[in-house]
Amino acid sequence: MHTQTIIVGGGLGGLAAAIHLRRAGHTVLLLEKNPRLGGKLNLLQAAGYTFDTGPSLFTMPWVVRDLFTAAGRRVEDYLHLEQIEPTCRYRWPDGTRFDAWQCLPQLIQEIERLDPTDVANFLRFLAYTADIYGAVADNFLLKPFDGIAELITPRLLRDGPKIDAFRSVDAAVRSAFRSPYLHQIFNRYATYNGSSPYLSPATFNVIAYIEFAEGGWYIRGGMYELALALQRLAEELGVEIRTDTPVSEVLIEHGVACGVRLTSGELLRARQVIINADPRYAYTHLIPGRARTAQRLTRLEPSCSGFILFLGINRHYPQLAHHNIFFSGDYPREFQAIFQKGVPAADPTIYVASTCLSDPQHAPPGHMNLFVLVNAPALNQRINWYREAPAYRDLIVAKLERMGLHDLHHHITYEQIWTPVELQRHYNAAGGAIYGLASNNRFSAFMRPPLQAPDVRNLYFVGGGTHPGGGIPLVLLSGKAVAERVLQ
Repeated sequence: MHTQTIIVGGGLGGLAAAIHLRRAGHTVLLLEKNPRLGGKLNLLQAAGYTFDTGPSLFTMPWVVRDLFTAAGRRVEDYLHLEQIEPTCRYRWPDGTRFDAWQCLPQLIQEIERLDPTDVANFLRFLAYTADIYGAVADNFLLKPFDGIAELITPRLLRDGPKIDAFRSVDAAVRSAFRSPYLHQIFNRYATYNGSSPYLSPATFNVIAYIEFAEGGWYIRGGMYELALALQRLAEELGVEIRTDTPVSEVLIEHGVACGVRLTSGELLRARQVIINADPRYAYTHLIPGRARTAQRLTRLEPSCSGFILFLGINRHYPQLAHHNIFFSGDYPREFQAIFQKGVPAADPTIYVASTCLSDPQHAPPGHMNLFVLVNAPALNQRINWYREAPAYRDLIVAKLERMGLHDLHHHITYEQIWTPVELQRHYNAAGGAIYGLASNNRFSAFMRPPLQAPDVRNLYFVGGGTHPGGGIPLVLLSGKAVAERVLQ
């Protein structure tokens, strides 16, 4: 039987596209270079500890529910979703703490404790971000676009001012709140797509709205359960999946994608090819004869990367929640280091997730699993991670100890370090950039490579490197959108 569609890469976007296409009757072959599917949503298990290696918070759960419904299934038969309270616990060097509750009365009490006048400001900010969501949802999120021409509609012209694209995230946040603590909390949402709040347009305040209005969720068993559920669904529908099968080249004949060549030399034919990988990597390494496009994409600003510690510890820290943020003392300087100087921040904001607080089997009894993430610049010539990683690891552990995790270094029984080098190698992420391109100016959203390649017929892209962007729900929506392009 002739394969209609080959999908290169088994991340969430590739799996979603495969499910939609197979449900529509296409024969689909999905190829993944790694032993497991999931892309950046993946798993590390060692020494009795289990770590999610990628996304750790789940928003817009209706996107997953809609995907299963479109496939004729109930998401409840595959996944157990639960809300996390508090969504996140924030701490500052001066000892201040803030719990972001999803229960509104508790959240209001937390805001009132920081600054009573910001209670009303928060409600106004939610209304402002709800307007942004209403203006961008259809045009940007739910119906990803191939080019700016698709966006010039009467509705966009009418709702354009609501998008607030001419201020920065930070400018909008500062105009909304009095408390400097709330400034830092709401500025942090720009990092959800790997950008700087001081450079990215205020449109991205919509991310805060999505989390506060729709909640933050966790998947029982770990976030990797989502990848396993989508794999199971795809296989039930009849998608053929091959892991440990790297692709070396997309076959192009007369300007039309017609299959792939594996690194083993085997040729596989198809009517169209979907690439679920960073388009910058694809144009450089997989798509022959497109050096000019590859060079153009390398000139665009990448999102930030990450420096990750996987720590198994032999004690319990009761002050930790499932999700924790330990803020830096100078947020502008932190982002200036990452995006303008291209070096790690000397005083980084540290994210710590401990899934064993929701899934006790993720650590031995009396132990904790700490996933520690710090934003870092994408790979460049200014830093040699092989040389710098040990000292940066010590800096992060020392800061966590100063901020309450006393004697942490004495309690580490398992440790693994990932730098941007490992992120690039594991996931073919250009420069180790987690979210593809940064959104540090008002035009960045339009500069992402489109879902349908403009220079090769029957070639498509899916995932965080294309529209609508990075993050679990947006990547799944890109899978739906690219399937619609193929079916058309």
